[in-house]
Amino acid sequence: MALTKASARAELEAANAVGDPVADTLVGDLIDHQEVDGVNHLFRTINKIGPDQDLSQLPPRLAEFMKEAAAPLPGWSEADTKAAEGFFAHHHGVASMLQGTVGLIGTYLSPTGAFTLRSTGRLGGVQGPGRRLSQSSRLFLDMGDANALRDGSLAATVTKVRLVHASVRQLHKKSGVWDYAKWGEPVPQKYTVGAAFVFSTQILQAMRNLGLEVSREDADGFVGAWHYVSHYLGTLEKWLLPKSAADAEVVWNQERDQEWAKTDDGVFMTRQAVDFYRKFLPPGIHDAFVAMVRTALTDKYADMAGLQHSLLDVAGKPLAAGNSLFTGTASGLFGGTAKKVVGVNPYEEVIGVASKAFNDVERYALTHDEDDQPQMHQELNDNR
Repeated sequence: MALTKASARAELEAANAVGDPVADTLVGDLIDHQEVDGVNHLFRTINKIGPDQDLSQLPPRLAEFMKEAAAPLPGWSEADTKAAEGFFAHHHGVASMLQGTVGLIGTYLSPTGAFTLRSTGRLGGVQGPGRRLSQSSRLFLDMGDANALRDGSLAATVTKVRLVHASVRQLHKKSGVWDYAKWGEPVPQKYTVGAAFVFSTQILQAMRNLGLEVSREDADGFVGAWHYVSHYLGTLEKWLLPKSAADAEVVWNQERDQEWAKTDDGVFMTRQAVDFYRKFLPPGIHDAFVAMVRTALTDKYADMAGLQHSLLDVAGKPLAAGNSLFTGTASGLFGGTAKKVVGVNPYEEVIGVASKAFNDVERYALTHDEDDQPQMHQELNDNR
């Protein structure tokens, strides 16, 4: 039974006190036995391990965990798989870009989530968020692969994220500075459920805000894909988001303002993310890109995230209303190629440019230092 409007408030409160006992026990044991270096090497191979491949090269306890983690999702059907594949066939590029921008910024609007991410800066690279962002983009990329929901590759990618979450919980536990009474469990099931809503429902709303049409069938497929991902993150069945996009949106609209707020950590993380993406964008595009993100998020949440305003914000306003006019300033950013034409979405060009830039981020994810940076550490340190 997934979350409903009636059950969400109480269930999410309960989920805030729950981590992932099975993964936590495994990772805690690996850290206690100072096997972190070996585990980092193993983590780098997990994405390549399918459900039918030989796991004998792994330590027995990790191999057993991987076998159990790869078990099929109860209630998942061929129709669910086809619906998800339909969404990615039509919208993968744009959705991935929005997940890596609007979606990640949305996770920073959770005060506890933003604090957790910032305080584990070593897991993201203390000089900036590049590694963490590129790792996240890898998940968004993998979700749209042709057979990702069939061959076990997506489940393996998500299981890697599940283990990293467990390592964060262990680091906070061992640090002795985490305030359990105030914040609940580090990276609790509530946070993973909330992130699933952000990366699915919030992205569908962002697409709508940008004037991009998504059919009901495709929307259901996208939310269903995140129902699938949530399961492999170790989420209990009662806390999974609904497969129906409409049902998920009802829950998210009810709960979002209970969870999102402006914080110094959230603004800091957002600024780092925007600065990181700047280097992948062509010259002169950055202001239009930020204006696009603001329009996708809406001013209310963009202001919470500390996204700056610009003259181009005005150009974006008619977009949601369907007027679709570029100002001369916006047109100039694109070398005069954008036209003031009623009925044409003026953000199609900046969305295209941003999606291409996000492809570069994805390549960065696949090649950055050959993924040889540690994913687990013996101690907590945000280096701020």
